[in-house]
Amino acid sequence: MSELSRMLPKDDATLAVIGLGYVGLPLAVEFGKHRKVLGFDINQSRIAELRGGTDHTLETSPEELAEARHLSFTADPAGLAAAQIYIVTVPTPIDDSKRPDLTPLIKASETLGRVLKRGDIVIYESTVYPGATEEDCIPVLERVSGLKFNVDFFAGYSPERINPGDKAHRLTTIRKVTSGSTPEVADLVDALYGSIIEAGTYKAESIRVAEAAKVIENTQRDLNIALINELAIIFNRMDIDTEAVLKAAGTKWNFLPFRPGLVGGHCIGVDPYYLTHKAETLGYHPQVILAGRRINDGMGAYVAGQMVKAMLKRRIQVNGARVLVLGLTFKENCPDLRNTRVVDVVAELEEFNIAVDVYDPWVDAQEAKHEYGIDLITNPAAQSYDGVILAVAHREFGAMGADGIRALGAEEHVLYDLKHLFEAAESDLRL
Repeated sequence: MSELSRMLPKDDATLAVIGLGYVGLPLAVEFGKHRKVLGFDINQSRIAELRGGTDHTLETSPEELAEARHLSFTADPAGLAAAQIYIVTVPTPIDDSKRPDLTPLIKASETLGRVLKRGDIVIYESTVYPGATEEDCIPVLERVSGLKFNVDFFAGYSPERINPGDKAHRLTTIRKVTSGSTPEVADLVDALYGSIIEAGTYKAESIRVAEAAKVIENTQRDLNIALINELAIIFNRMDIDTEAVLKAAGTKWNFLPFRPGLVGGHCIGVDPYYLTHKAETLGYHPQVILAGRRINDGMGAYVAGQMVKAMLKRRIQVNGARVLVLGLTFKENCPDLRNTRVVDVVAELEEFNIAVDVYDPWVDAQEAKHEYGIDLITNPAAQSYDGVILAVAHREFGAMGADGIRALGAEEHVLYDLKHLFEAAESDLRL
């Protein structure tokens, strides 16, 4: 056995997951069914919630939490010293200038640097640009711990592929990309994930390859949606129903089934900016990627403009009108508000001096107020609206039917079915 093999953690090593959000908690729970796991989060209310057996994100059920018999939770950084393998799953957002904000990642690395020991492995799952793990995070670990990378401690990268609200594609049923800072560590990291991922793993050639693979997954999706959004804008000017066109084109076996819409969430609307930022630091100004981002970032204003035009055609007084927006989350049937672009529609409508009410049965009212300053209403039937925008296709809205939603409008109103939840004839506008 080599010196490195003797140094690395054994199969029964304690594992710590840093960050217990949509990505970290399912990971901690799955590992916690089989081995000792410490779930760490700086949010003490989150720790209290999980200790009580509930998860407000709805990604993990009380039954699943109970099954993780080897999982414990803490907000005390000192407790992390008991672990030998650390998995970092903190957010990687962008700032107001759409530049990568690595603050959560750097702070997590500083926290781990204080407890890092000889032979420990730090695995990052947060989405970053290629090179961030070794160029931004590892130096922090070295500086704080006083240890030397690939001599005293090691690293890995295995990008998350969590799809919030998706009960079919779960952590264990999505193939996992893995990587490590040495061949031996890469094997260990791959085996670690392989112990819980039923769909199997794919060991990338390097950490940088794994980072790049993750960031282009969502960049590709972002560009495909941008193309369809631009086509929708063109077809609207031609008075052609976009959904009808896409259904017709979809009869060809290799036509990709993307649909127009608002592009938000923690990944698709954020990750491309990580890649373009890195490209620009290398002297290359991306054109296609940023063009797609501009289209998608402008869809909220486009939707609001379409709504105003439709109201004017109906001779509905826009100044002082009331519009109801149904749905605030970034996608249907989940409470996730991260980077929702529905707020762009609300803000643009308010620029026309329109009073906007937002109703979403999936969202915590305090979170909506804290994150976006929006006061959710609890009874949309209490008002009569000049316009209704179906912004998110929650199952509750589908169950209401087009007639039920139209009942929320005044005698003369506009119904904008942004998500194509109903047939074209049942609404006044579709994207």
